[in-house]
Amino acid sequence: MSKASKHSRPSRSRAMMMFLGMMLMLLVSRTQAFVGRFGTVDPSVVSRGYVAIGAKPPSVSDGSTSEAAATATAPPKQLKTNFDNSSEEYLSQPTFGGYTVKQRLREEVESPFRKVRLLFFGSSAGSALTALYFSALNTIKALSGGYSDAPPLDEALTSDAINIGGAVVCGLLAYREYKAGQSNLERIARGGKLARLVVEPAASGSKRQQLAAYRRISRVVIAAGGKDYISKLARSMTSDQLKDSNIIPEKLLEVDVIVVPVLLESTEDGKVVARDTKKFWKEEVQPDHEFDKNFDISKADPVVAFPIGNNQWSDYLEPEIETAASQGFDVLEKGITLTIKKNGRILRRATGQPPFPDLIGTMEVMDGSRFGMPGDSERYGGP
Repeated sequence: MSKASKHSRPSRSRAMMMFLGMMLMLLVSRTQAFVGRFGTVDPSVVSRGYVAIGAKPPSVSDGSTSEAAATATAPPKQLKTNFDNSSEEYLSQPTFGGYTVKQRLREEVESPFRKVRLLFFGSSAGSALTALYFSALNTIKALSGGYSDAPPLDEALTSDAINIGGAVVCGLLAYREYKAGQSNLERIARGGKLARLVVEPAASGSKRQQLAAYRRISRVVIAAGGKDYISKLARSMTSDQLKDSNIIPEKLLEVDVIVVPVLLESTEDGKVVARDTKKFWKEEVQPDHEFDKNFDISKADPVVAFPIGNNQWSDYLEPEIETAASQGFDVLEKGITLTIKKNGRILRRATGQPPFPDLIGTMEVMDGSRFGMPGDSERYGGP
């Protein structure tokens, strides 16, 4: 950070030792995480209870069968189930910040060098501060006078400026990496919360399932709004408009789109929450006889799924509702739509009714399926 001189050698050596020590700590922590995740060492070290298939049960002096022996002699299918359950339990453990092990591992996969950059910038900032300490001492010596080893004042001030600039720049870069990682973790956590939301397909005989079941299979459009908004949405999908025949459900089915209507209502304290959408959709939606013809609410059943668990849906939609309200939109009247890609990520957020013609015509390109989405090779060709 400072000019090469005998005064800067101690700071450089200390900074190098600090950097090597932090790199060693990172390597050890990553090794422990790998061992804890995959169980590649002796089970007694990891304390996870994993026993290799086919391993001989340990001898027990009192003749009783230990838990490890029972696991070792269990059928392979049972061993696999136990391993999966233990692995899932480990991945679900919370870490600092409230994020699970699985979420942090996924963030590392998406940005594998973030911790390296964070460590580099952080150690560089620490090195600059260490060098600043020694250069500040040299500056004091130069100002005080009477020290034979004191450097010239202009040289000391230059070193101070360089070290301060390095500390500020590296500190800001480290903070930027940290904030980017936190933002990514928040997105991943919200994606996990979204995947756990439960829906019930409108088609008769369908079972309730989480939105995670639609990944790699269907795109999901969440349309949330008040009673008038949901009624208009239902009529647009289940009745012929003017002279045209309504083929929206058929076309949505062709492009693998599932619509999840969410009825919103305002409580006495002004909070917007989710209500029973299925009952309202099935029993209270009425056609507009001036514009709607051949109204049949069951026409959209193949492409509609109703939200189950109003509290969970209200909790997930709360930030979306607050964001729309802060931008001046009336969520109950205008409504909001979330378009979710096949990989589970949100493609776009918008207000108003879902633009079905645009979704039908451009969805394959908008979410990347047309250019190599796994699972679409049979439709488009290619490897």
